Amino acid sequence: VSWKGLPVTSPQYQPAPPAQGGTGETPLWAPLYGASLPQAFQRFFKKYADFSGRASRSEYWWWYLVSFLVTIALELLALALGGRGTFVNADGAPTPGPLFWVPSLLILVWTFGTLVPYLSLTWRRLHDANLPGPLFFLGFIPFVLLILTLLPSKPEGARFDRPRA
Repeated sequence: VSWKGLPVTSPQYQPAPPAQGGTGETPLWAPLYGASLPQAFQRFFKKYADFSGRASRSEYWWWYLVSFLVTIALELLALALGGRGTFVNADGAPTPGPLFWVPSLLILVWTFGTLVPYLSLTWRRLHDANLPGPLFFLGFIPFVLLILTLLPSKPEGARFDRPRA
């Protein structure tokens, strides 16, 4: 296997270290390998609708964890405040409680508020694995998107970068 005519064992095959800005931080246009949870969360919202560039696995999976935990917390809140089956009407059918709409509205706001940045983050994660972003739509096939986002970073993915000053 070779990359641009170089053998895989060549030191030039390894991805270059992340670009550093003037402050010593990785610029937003570059993937942040080894991102911490706060860094991934911050970059998620700073790159709200940026479909160019790449996102590291740590950026993607830290955000996925946060999103999963927030969704679970909102669902539990909805159940606690009158979720389905809490009250039974005269027909014996379960009905939601009176405060069920509050967390339901929060779930709706959370879902629509993070939909575009989640799409752009996944798009950039696919770029980091040297895959085209529109493969996101293979997510309609079970487990395909999961497998694609688990793929390791590839140096060829740098073709999606758009360095900015």
